Amino acid sequence: MTLYRKTFACSAELASTLATPARRRDYQPKSTLIAAGATVDTMALILFGTARLLLYTRDGQTVRLHDLGPGDLFGGFGSEPAATADSEVVSTSSLAAAIYRLVDFVRLAESHGCVGLALSRMLLKSLQWTTERLLERNMLSANGRVYAELLRLSAASEDGRSIKPAPVVTQLAESVQTSRETASRAIAALERRGIITRTPAALTIVARRQLEDMVI
Repeated sequence: MTLYRKTFACSAELASTLATPARRRDYQPKSTLIAAGATVDTMALILFGTARLLLYTRDGQTVRLHDLGPGDLFGGFGSEPAATADSEVVSTSSLAAAIYRLVDFVRLAESHGCVGLALSRMLLKSLQWTTERLLERNMLSANGRVYAELLRLSAASEDGRSIKPAPVVTQLAESVQTSRETASRAIAALERRGIITRTPAALTIVARRQLEDMVI
């Protein structure tokens, strides 16, 4: 119940009530949790593991919208009785989720303000992330977007400087909408200058301030 209490900022008693209508479902890595264009009549709370929201452009390019982790919600976002997914959700690790029928989740939100607040916080977080991406896409060079993503990933780590495991260049390139070759060259240049170090286990930012100055 700890995750429910943290996600919804509620008492243990209410957390138990909120968990009751949900059913647990487990996923293997690289499973499609929601397919783009599919009709979605559920909401899900990630119990453990990670997932990624992906968007496919008309020319077939993959755009990473947002990463999800324990305590994050995804699904119909309060639409009733169903919604059409405009993005795809794919697990990036083994994952377990508490699955709600959309109508049940809507009832919970109507009855308990903390549920609606949790959903609002998640939507605001997603909007802020999308706005940042849009600004970067229009204002930064391809190399600048790679550098900004490395700073963002490292900031979420325990020490604020190491990305573990080291990011896969192809995935990094997709996340900032550039080519693999461009991302690879940008990272190699940082290594040559000693701004980062990279091993299979981790990519570590050695000179963070210098890297921040290169985000243009």
